[in-house]
Amino acid sequence: MYASRLTEKYQATIPAEIRKRLGLKRGDLIGFSEIKGQIILVKASPLDLTYAKAVETTLAEWNSEADEKAYGDL
Repeated sequence: MYASRLTEKYQATIPAEIRKRLGLKRGDLIGFSEIKGQIILVKASPLDLTYAKAVETTLAEWNSEADEKAYGDL
C-alpha cells in the first residue's frame, strides 16, 4: 500500500511507483471510480471522461442498495 497526505486544498501527490505503473505524465487526466467501497484510480483520456459524463445519468436508476444486493457479485 502507498500513502500520500492531503494538502489544505485536498490535493495529494500520487506516489512515484503508482505514476510509473500507470504511465502517468504531468498534465495527464486521471479518473476515479468506486467499486464495492474501494476507490479505483485510472489513467483517463478526454474521451473516457466525455463518455462517462454522457452515460452517468442513464445508470443512476440501478444505483440502489437493492441492486447492489442482487447484482453485486457479478
